[in-house]
Amino acid sequence: MPPTLASLVHHSALKLTVRAGEEHLDAPVRWAHASELTDPVPYMEGGELLLITALKLDAEDPEAMRRYVKRLAAAGVVGLGFAVGVHYKDIPEALVVAAADEGLPLLEVPRRTPFLAISKAVSAAIAADQYRAVTAGFAAQRELTKQALSDGPEGLLGALAAQVDGWAALYDASGAVVATAPEWASRRAARLTSDVERLRERAAPASAVVAGAEDRVELHSIGTGRRPRAALAVGTASTLGTAERYALHSAIALLTLTTERSRSLQAAEARVGSAVLRMLLAGEPDHARTVAGEVYGGLLDAPFRLVVAEVPASAPASAPEDGDPFTELTEAVEAAAARAGEALLVVPYGERLVLLVVDGGAGAAACIAYAQALESGRSEGREQGAADETPLLLGLSAPAGPIAAATAYKQADQALSIARRRGRAMVEHEDLAAGSVLPLLADDAVRAFADGLLRALYEHDATGRGDLIASLRAWLSRHGQWDAAAADLGVHRHTLRYRMRRVEEILGRSLDDPDVRMELWLSLKATSSGTE
Repeated sequence: MPPTLASLVHHSALKLTVRAGEEHLDAPVRWAHASELTDPVPYMEGGELLLITALKLDAEDPEAMRRYVKRLAAAGVVGLGFAVGVHYKDIPEALVVAAADEGLPLLEVPRRTPFLAISKAVSAAIAADQYRAVTAGFAAQRELTKQALSDGPEGLLGALAAQVDGWAALYDASGAVVATAPEWASRRAARLTSDVERLRERAAPASAVVAGAEDRVELHSIGTGRRPRAALAVGTASTLGTAERYALHSAIALLTLTTERSRSLQAAEARVGSAVLRMLLAGEPDHARTVAGEVYGGLLDAPFRLVVAEVPASAPASAPEDGDPFTELTEAVEAAAARAGEALLVVPYGERLVLLVVDGGAGAAACIAYAQALESGRSEGREQGAADETPLLLGLSAPAGPIAAATAYKQADQALSIARRRGRAMVEHEDLAAGSVLPLLADDAVRAFADGLLRALYEHDATGRGDLIASLRAWLSRHGQWDAAAADLGVHRHTLRYRMRRVEEILGRSLDDPDVRMELWLSLKATSSGTE
């Protein structure tokens, strides 16, 4: 710890005597400074032991001394050293009383003790304290490194918590708590999630201090990129000292090394993932397993979902501070998969991003949650008059295995196409199979075809020469049953037969052809006032 007034008083070579303020001798001394100015306050920073001979002071004036001592105390001066036998044989009573009233320690400095000796003693004590802090910091660094190598981030957190006499927590890229030390700190760490999320919005490296009723917490981002890959929280009862600060900085460096992979390793892993995906899509699952090895092997042994993501062509370019949608999706899915211990394959594929996630796993759930967040954000933006455009589109396949990977990609691509048409953030292929084809008729090309096909019938009806459109709709809805369709229209079945012959004549198509009936029915649906 730094030198205190008490340590200086007990210094055998200085021979200092306490004349006032005995109760505050535990105050740390940042420096010793000699000044004979009547007002040295402008040159004080706080924490100094001020040394004087009262050359320019009327030290016997009680009112002058009261004002002098009060200014010193307000400036943060921790003690006053008065050299006797120079201008005053003894410390004037006025100064002793003023120091006692203000609670400012007053030390008597004998004639044989030069101010330089006091300054040297303070300087030596500060240097020794700094040396001890550096030495302790290096020892902490060695211990933290040892724990990180043997037990990973969990061991590092335990060592860090012991070094700072507090607690530590590690958060992943999504802001979720990954590990804490000691275990009781998990609840405290969970209450800081919102603070961690705000920290993640700032460019790395970033830090923040959260003052609570029970502790003081420092938050630090972990990572070398623009967006942090993790965050570290350290809670202590008071501000960290020099040695504790060394330990904290060492922990940040070690966690950065464990959470960040080298660029070459990232590039190599990306090439392996791309090769695995291309082999799966080419119908070579055995080769894909061989190349994947233990990195993705577990993923290929279980049913997976294939996700295809793309940025809409009409989406405006994102500002740097807004983040890359692919990066945000990747981080969210990687964090969820890591917490669940799931394998994950993320591959840039042309202008798209392809993900293979465990069916029913945390990665798949993270994709769906991300898309829901996009939809929610778009709804809020629409209410505020912002552009009605989702920054990312996703298509999700049905569960598949390595042999059916090509089919799964086709399913995801089809779902992505529907998401693009409907302006939705995500569409699942299984929802399409379980739903109806009718919503797809909202496409402009389908409507144009339907308008062209039925235009002659609408024009015929517009002249008042018969209701061919209504008759055609009734006949098709009754699967060509004349009596039932005629009853629905309230006409004789011969009248309906005549109208259907007119339909065939006008369109130049036979209603006996099932393809013609299908096209007419879908065209009627597409041109109706609302899709059923």
